[in-house]
Amino acid sequence: MTPDIVETVNVAREIAWLPWAVQYFFLIGLSYGAWLVSLPGLVFRRRGWEGISRLALLAALLCGLTAPVALLADLHQPGRFWHFYAYFTPTSWMSWGAFFIPVYLTGLILYAWLAFRPALARHADEGGRLAGLARTLAYGGHESRKALVAAALLTFVGAALVALYTGVEVMLVRARPLWHTPLLPVQFFVTALAGGLGLALVFNRALPGGGDPAATRRMAVALALTQLAALLVGAAWLVLGLSGMSPVHAQALAEVAPSANWKVSAVWAVVATVVTLALAVRRPGSGLLIGLLALHSAWMMRWTIFIGGQEVPKTGAGYYSYQLPLGPEGLMGIVGTAGLWIFLFVVLTTLLPLDRIGRAERVGA
Repeated sequence: MTPDIVETVNVAREIAWLPWAVQYFFLIGLSYGAWLVSLPGLVFRRRGWEGISRLALLAALLCGLTAPVALLADLHQPGRFWHFYAYFTPTSWMSWGAFFIPVYLTGLILYAWLAFRPALARHADEGGRLAGLARTLAYGGHESRKALVAAALLTFVGAALVALYTGVEVMLVRARPLWHTPLLPVQFFVTALAGGLGLALVFNRALPGGGDPAATRRMAVALALTQLAALLVGAAWLVLGLSGMSPVHAQALAEVAPSANWKVSAVWAVVATVVTLALAVRRPGSGLLIGLLALHSAWMMRWTIFIGGQEVPKTGAGYYSYQLPLGPEGLMGIVGTAGLWIFLFVVLTTLLPLDRIGRAERVGA
């Protein structure tokens, strides 16, 4: 009998989650991560955190306003976003996310307005730029302590829901073992917090005189803890994969281990994290450098997981090859989102200058 010949055809598919998705997960992570950094100075009134907490709130607001634009673009047909509300699907985390994001943004905007009201009023009284508009927005400029705490609670609920859904909706993809791990939402959160700290450090360094050195050192300590946590989470994933205690982690490791690109990315990620940790501990005054490194790590982690993860085929052998296109679904899209972020930064810091936001004074003082 002539043996049968079985031919396996491997079909290359276009990636489903484009760089728009990376930008959304990056920006929304920075937003709720930076918002958490605003709490010590604005809600808990920890001495020495007042200025850096307001800078962190500015970072949270900028990233929070920009992130939904990237999300809408990732829908491929942005005008159909209303389908999430008209055809709600309780079993879809993405469908739930359409409700979680407005909760977070509503709380964030209200919280930011209440926190910046006194600074807006003082800026108007001193005859700063756009003083008339600043006075109108300040609406008297009084500190509303109870309202601020209430807005913080609402924002916390929204931030927790956003952090949960952005991690779980990726983790639940069983067809990709690399994503199907409970460690992924944890790593998303840890790197988001690190990125939020990093962006606040960059803003602090941009202040006249290089910002508050004491605040920089405090932030460096916090950033070092996030980098240590990131290394521990990565080590846990590796141990689960190598030991075989978790078949999913072992399969994920087996899928990426033969790839030279993945090995380079893994080494790069570990080195960048270790360097950031070492600098934060040994040179806590290097706020700009460790801040930029933290932002780099937060972006790299999401790009590797989303884009690199889709290069691993669900079926078949080998790896798909992805090249960043130059059009709106690639490089121009990234540049456009960055341009929107810069535009919002210019608008907000024209209305309320960065040095006013970062000035180390108590709100309402």
